[in-house]
Amino acid sequence: MRSAVMAHIDELVRTARDEGGARDPLISQSWRRCLAEYRLDPAAPRRAYIHTQARLREHRDALDDLIRVARFGVEALYRQVSGLGYVLILADARGVAVDFIGDSGRDGELRRAGLYRGSDWNEHLAGTCAVGTCIATGEALSVHLDDHFAGDHIGLTCTAAPVYAADGTLAAVLDISALQAPAPKASQHLALQLVTSFAHRIETASLHNGFRREWMLHLSRSPEFADIEPELALAVDAGGHILGFNSRARALIDRVLHRPRGAVDLRHAGLGLRLDALFEATIDDLPRFTRAVPVERRVLRLRGGERFYALALEPAECPPRTSPRTARPAPPPDFAGGDPALAAMAGRASRLFAAGVSLLVGGETGTGKEVFARAAHAACARAQKPFVAVNCAALPETLIEAELFGYEPGAFTGAARHGAKGLLRQAEGGLLFLDEIGDMPLPAQTRLLRVLAEREVTALGSAAPQAVDIRVIAATHRDLAALVREGRFREDLLHRLGSARFVLPPLRERADLAALVARLLAGRNGAPHLSAEALAALMRHTWPGNVRELVSVLDYACALAEGPEIGLHDLPPTVTAAGADVSAPDAPPTSDDALEAALRRRAWNVSAVARDLGLDRSTIHRRMRRLGLVSPNRAG
Repeated sequence: MRSAVMAHIDELVRTARDEGGARDPLISQSWRRCLAEYRLDPAAPRRAYIHTQARLREHRDALDDLIRVARFGVEALYRQVSGLGYVLILADARGVAVDFIGDSGRDGELRRAGLYRGSDWNEHLAGTCAVGTCIATGEALSVHLDDHFAGDHIGLTCTAAPVYAADGTLAAVLDISALQAPAPKASQHLALQLVTSFAHRIETASLHNGFRREWMLHLSRSPEFADIEPELALAVDAGGHILGFNSRARALIDRVLHRPRGAVDLRHAGLGLRLDALFEATIDDLPRFTRAVPVERRVLRLRGGERFYALALEPAECPPRTSPRTARPAPPPDFAGGDPALAAMAGRASRLFAAGVSLLVGGETGTGKEVFARAAHAACARAQKPFVAVNCAALPETLIEAELFGYEPGAFTGAARHGAKGLLRQAEGGLLFLDEIGDMPLPAQTRLLRVLAEREVTALGSAAPQAVDIRVIAATHRDLAALVREGRFREDLLHRLGSARFVLPPLRERADLAALVARLLAGRNGAPHLSAEALAALMRHTWPGNVRELVSVLDYACALAEGPEIGLHDLPPTVTAAGADVSAPDAPPTSDDALEAALRRRAWNVSAVARDLGLDRSTIHRRMRRLGLVSPNRAG
């Protein structure tokens, strides 16, 4: 093995000196980056780096919607390749494996190799590898055996394809890897085709998930597949403007706009382009391309002559919106629910926000912080103005200022030809929702503070400030006061954002869990109802993922239920596992007065009361709900 590693290092050095070589160009270019830019030592051990659970949770939270959408495709792909010894990884745009499926019997071996959840495959850390090199180049590729830069990795074969977001930015990387493989690289050709195909499906599904209220246009070069699996997909608004696309549609737009291959913008130049600038059709023509028309007659021509078979999918019907001038909308029922403390909190937030007070919303991941912000926005006079949501954790540090504040043409390498408006100016007159504000870099915090204080924004590359009229709601699951003490968050920005502060209760502490489950099921046409045993299991569960986890569990159960009722066997194992709180019914009794007295004695600290009484926290929470006991701390 040592001689193989030394020969590998020898070849790396020769390639770096441009002394020839038979490697694919993507591989040899990556080797040169590893040596010249990252200063990696090919002889140094390069063991797998796996993030802590806390850090992994941050990466997963930032990509939560895509993980949910991708999961079905990920599982389908794994079923096709697991018999060949592959594991499957979904990594985020920073190279961290946020989802993973593999043989549980080989966990130790896979973890040591880095083929595991939480592993970091960024090229500057791991060297040439499928995930990292895919991120660096934007290309699907196989990195086979000694294609890898690090000697520790030359036994692996890894194949990855990029998954792009609707705005043309890289969202994730889909990868299948194995600990051993046949020597010829051609053995991975089918793996490359499979991972590219499933990455395309995930992109298209994610596009549909993000633009349900808009027209969706599918385009195929063959009529046989036009209604089944589209090659190209675009989301189009009621004014005929393009809102998003999958990567194959993006490539077509690049060609029409004469953009060089591999051109990278913060947001793709095709966003906002009118449909009739690309095709010989307007938004008013889209009904001619619905399923009611035979596919042979649904021919849509690109300006310039190329023709496609089109399928236009109408947007889901939007509910009518009441004017805030005639009636003030209440918070959405799925948010406030039947929990009196939460409803009171939502009412206070709406009144404060309507009066111009900035809100800071805390709470565990999945408790509904964005829904809370939307409720406050819907209940004020600005309800008809934009609601612009920004996930600060999902934006790369190098791009966050350009995304927020906008930039002028030529402000930096890769800037779009016409510049960009920026999210702050897009929220003009409305609400800017800054999710995961605790992940915003310090330089961007400084600029944001200036904007909030002076109510004007200066784009990158410009010297002329422009006035902005926005309201701001910030949210985080982090302890911002602790971040201030650590020097990672500005104290003055904390005070500016947190004029009024709210902490949303976790789902396990809400008094309306059963009612919330019923409402979520009622919102699904034809959804089955829960059996008594299934409902009891949901009530026992501690819900670490909160409302977001509850929605996923109901998705799972509705998909498996074969009749009109969801049984215990239809729920996921995380809810029905033997470790769930099944002992609660046998716990020692506690009277109404005794429990309330214990809670008051401990200032309503549920954990402390549970320790005093020798009970589980979830048992205390259930009894509080049953007895109608509500912490006074919960009102804000």
